[in-house]
Amino acid sequence: MMLPAFGRLLLLALSGLVLFLIPFSAALREGDCEVCVKTVSRFVDSLSEDSKKDTKRIEDDFRTFCKKVKDKEQRFCYYLGGVEDSATGILNELSKPISWSMPADKICEKLKKKDAQICDLRYDKQIDVNAVDLKKLKVRDLKKILSDWDEECDGCLEKTDFIKRIEELKHKYVKTEL
Repeated sequence: MMLPAFGRLLLLALSGLVLFLIPFSAALREGDCEVCVKTVSRFVDSLSEDSKKDTKRIEDDFRTFCKKVKDKEQRFCYYLGGVEDSATGILNELSKPISWSMPADKICEKLKKKDAQICDLRYDKQIDVNAVDLKKLKVRDLKKILSDWDEECDGCLEKTDFIKRIEELKHKYVKTEL
């Protein structure tokens, strides 16, 4: 059967549209949903084999898991409903796929469809204490270094106080290169 010229043109346009939209499919690209993928992977690895089959138990274990995390992972838990002050609750969108042994990246693809801000979470870049001049950093960055180490700087008021504290603790947390 021979298509009229208009039909061929329409078919060609639709084919082009399909080929154009394929790269924009729901699949995650490298670096997308990094907090989600890492947190879900860590959580799934912490579950026993029996827990992985029971959605209710998965949800309870996730709430317990969320009590121990901080920063970006805490925000991720908030978005899913894993912490008490969460505004929404979509834990079943996490627990069911885990019970089906779905990989973390696929779970995050599904979660992204429910709430796009889940994949907007990004980890902060780590500051290489050996390579950076601490005097050139902002106080905010110096505080972040200490926070990442789970350390505090009691009585620190000046930038030099924070630098001194980091220098004192540096040997505990930073491997020196020879």
